[in-house]
Amino acid sequence: MNEYEKHLIREEESVREVLQKLDLLASDAILFLVDHEERLLGSLTDGDIRRGLIRGLGLQDPIQAFIQPNPRYFKRNEFSLEQMREWRAKNFRIIPVLNENLQIVDVVNFRKQRSYLPIDAVIMAGGMGQRLRPLTLETPKPLLKVAGKPIIDYNVDRLISFGVRNFTLTIKYLGQQLRDHFSDGSSRRISVNYYEEQEPLGTIGALRMIDHFDHDYVLVMNSDLLTDIDFEDLFRELLEKNGDMIIATTPYQVKIPYGVIESEGDHITALQEKPTYTYYSNAGIYLFRKEMIDYIPDNQHFNATDLMHVLISAGKHVLNYPILGYWLDIGRHQDYEKAQKDIKHLRI
Repeated sequence: MNEYEKHLIREEESVREVLQKLDLLASDAILFLVDHEERLLGSLTDGDIRRGLIRGLGLQDPIQAFIQPNPRYFKRNEFSLEQMREWRAKNFRIIPVLNENLQIVDVVNFRKQRSYLPIDAVIMAGGMGQRLRPLTLETPKPLLKVAGKPIIDYNVDRLISFGVRNFTLTIKYLGQQLRDHFSDGSSRRISVNYYEEQEPLGTIGALRMIDHFDHDYVLVMNSDLLTDIDFEDLFRELLEKNGDMIIATTPYQVKIPYGVIESEGDHITALQEKPTYTYYSNAGIYLFRKEMIDYIPDNQHFNATDLMHVLISAGKHVLNYPILGYWLDIGRHQDYEKAQKDIKHLRI
């Protein structure tokens, strides 16, 4: 049984049976009445049954007499971030997700997850991790453990907490270990597919070879990152600024140990004493509209930076999203050691 099916009831069930289900759900006690094709008919709580009994209904009456006929729901691929934030702020915790036929395909539980984002995630996990050898001689870098947990699991679990359910892993080096680790994802209530590169296609070239995405937005990230990035805020920035692509970045400061002279020709216009300049480095996390994949060439080595250049040249709206929290690229031994120390103080 899928987790969300615990919240479903059918028309033939008795009030007594429904009360038993509500009791088992405890603090998640809300049920959704569906017909035999899983289409949503209404919602039901303990309070609805209590109010029905006050109105004179009895345990022998059909459950349809007790339900709320117009419950809130999310429609898959017809998503409003503002609506979700509004309902969450009003403490609506459990909301069904419907497909185009009004059938329940999932239930969002904001007690257990931070958000519900309509995006597909692609995690690049095919690298050899040469700088981390000998650790990666028999283990792919994404499966190296930080505090007993594989690096890639921190990223997958965080995305799951933001409501992401569809994943594709691009694999190559020791890829079977990643297949064995995730399988089809069903044990985590997600869907995991794989694309195995025959030749290295760069940091984003494999996307052109993936034949199906369920949502209109795609997130691509490196598998060897440790970060507490807020994926909902990243998505909000893309929507609010009408972006085509948004790149997560990390601030990098350069301190000049001398006074810096600014001039126009041979005329000095200003003097800054030991200034600090802030630049923004690519953090290996990209979110974009699905149609941007059309700008990636077929079966060619193509990096995310190449896609940025192409989109900018095409007049597309490419945004910068500075990560204000924690971010670490675990590429070297010293990074791996730092991650082991930092994780003790992080909530990821």
